[in-house]
Amino acid sequence: MKQLTLDLHPDRPPTLDNFVPGGNAELLASLALLADAPERLPGAHIYLWGASGSGRSHLLQAAAARAHARGRPARFFAAAAVGGHLPEDEHALLAIDDVDALPSDAQTALFNAFNRARGKGQSLLLAGGAAPRELALREDLRTRIGQCLIFEARPLDDASRAAILHTLAARRGLRLGGEVIGFLLAHGRRDLPGMAAAFDALDAASLEHKRPITLPLLRQLIREGLQI
Repeated sequence: MKQLTLDLHPDRPPTLDNFVPGGNAELLASLALLADAPERLPGAHIYLWGASGSGRSHLLQAAAARAHARGRPARFFAAAAVGGHLPEDEHALLAIDDVDALPSDAQTALFNAFNRARGKGQSLLLAGGAAPRELALREDLRTRIGQCLIFEARPLDDASRAAILHTLAARRGLRLGGEVIGFLLAHGRRDLPGMAAAFDALDAASLEHKRPITLPLLRQLIREGLQI
């Protein structure tokens, strides 16, 4: 099995390296390029979209942190934190999450940022819950977003989910049998944070019962109220 770089502790900062790529290898490579060498993407901005739990916020924060670590001005904004003006620092990377939730004044600020980006050498990294044509934004802003490099943050496939569960178990010296993995994939949450939370609960219950994680134990724990 191919080893995955994985770090799901909530107190660890998000990076591009601890994001499980799944089908997002091209997206990760483009984000690294935008953070490291934006001159190789002249005039390019990136918009990524995907369902809740697909890792959009992780990726924006990770790219901003990577740019900052390399000496580039970089800021991450949740939609609620965007007011009527965005920073004008030269060569800055501005990462804005949930653009579909931007209020009117923030939409104006983002449109203005698009207009001055080339002159300031800025890069915009945006994320939302839908493709550009489906965003409920002012038309001129929606058009600008549609001109970005656009990526859909693709959900993990079952092979990647299984590899993650094996990795989580191996880190704690545990072994998950194929029947346990199959049950979790069929009946458990499929987003990455949900999988991690379910595994933590299962690990704690296993320690409490002093029994290995087996399918009979898993079924028993679910009957007792364990949420997977």
